[in-house]
Amino acid sequence: MKRRKYWVVFGMLFSLSLGTLAGCGKKEEEARVYYLNFKPEAADSWKEIAKEYEAETGVKVRILTAASGSYEQTLKSEIAKQKPPTLFQINGPVDYEQWKNYCRDLSDTQLYSWLLEPDMAVRSGDGVYGIPYVVEGYGIIYNDGIMQKYFSLSSRSTDFSSMEEVNNFDKLKALVEDMSKHLEELGIEGVFASTSFSEGEDWRWQTHLANLPVYYEFSQKGIADEAELDFSYEENFKNIFDLYINNSCAAREELGSKTVDDSMAEFALGKAAMVQNGNWAWNQISGIDGNQVKEEDVKFLPIYTGVNGEEGQGLCIGTESYICVNSIANEADQQASIAFLEWLYGSETGKKYVTDSLGFISPFSTFAYEESPNDPLARQVVAYMSDTSKKTVNWDFTVFPSQRFKNEFGNSLYAYSKGEKTWEQVVESVKKNWASEKALSLE
Repeated sequence: MKRRKYWVVFGMLFSLSLGTLAGCGKKEEEARVYYLNFKPEAADSWKEIAKEYEAETGVKVRILTAASGSYEQTLKSEIAKQKPPTLFQINGPVDYEQWKNYCRDLSDTQLYSWLLEPDMAVRSGDGVYGIPYVVEGYGIIYNDGIMQKYFSLSSRSTDFSSMEEVNNFDKLKALVEDMSKHLEELGIEGVFASTSFSEGEDWRWQTHLANLPVYYEFSQKGIADEAELDFSYEENFKNIFDLYINNSCAAREELGSKTVDDSMAEFALGKAAMVQNGNWAWNQISGIDGNQVKEEDVKFLPIYTGVNGEEGQGLCIGTESYICVNSIANEADQQASIAFLEWLYGSETGKKYVTDSLGFISPFSTFAYEESPNDPLARQVVAYMSDTSKKTVNWDFTVFPSQRFKNEFGNSLYAYSKGEKTWEQVVESVKKNWASEKALSLE
């Protein structure tokens, strides 16, 4: 009996020893970086960066790019998985409130210490939870080659001889409407590229264009946000929006099928003289097969809406791009993600990718002035930022109450463009949805 007990105990100890040895031999899972990219136009560049970083450091970097207009939905899906993104984006303080349980405090990182304007970061108390990783600008992009062709027409009704003379809405309207009378002579299908209203493709209107009336209302009141929007500059919004949809490549009934890619292709192929977009659009323009626009002809014009004194208005410059490190990822992955960001914005190799491949205007002190992107739109954003005679339009859409508000705004604009809603109904919808969504955000 004692002999049997001895062998039973010995067998148990032997099994445990084997288990311990097996455990010791198990390779620990390597730290990883997983970035959920917000910008579809930069997808190829991020993949190139990931490949370079892995070759240099051995750390794997996964890049997933959300489809246009679906970032929040994709983030919700991915963050719930066993291996969620370690890096993701929020669009500002309002977005932070939704994702704050997933945002690591980055106040002790080199990345934060490099910020030229620390106040740009998304903060809560003493913590820093979102760091801007790019400064951008947007306005009306125009093809100066087509404009020069127009200025040479003896049959034109305006007396402009250059775009420098077009510095308010009345002048822009006169120019655009006269150009629409000379489409055949100019060899274009519309003055403006198509106003995109395909699903998820209306952000240029319900966010970027909508920023102008909100910016002017906030400026007039001396505030940074408000629970109820008066939409007191709605007529100015209507001015420019009507000019777009009445003078574009596509008829109003076709707008629901148009994407941002469609409108950028129309501009790049010389079918349109103007398109509203930002400096990030250069890669789209230059990358279009059969591009007809010369680099030196790609220029920016501020978005004029008829506001008093807008002759001194510049581009809309700011950011809605704040990088966050996922606080629920394991510590090794969090540290690997911080290291990746600091390589990207601190090393010579990384900075070259930021400037030349991503085309980002960096907000960090690690970049010298001459290290701004070498593309025509980015250079003009930097020039506008440096021009003290021009007043920059802040990106106040970062405090828009929710994505639902923006979606409803876009739906109303599309219905208006089809003649299914009056402008008064659009205004009423915007004010009502702003108030209700702001109330929900405070609950």
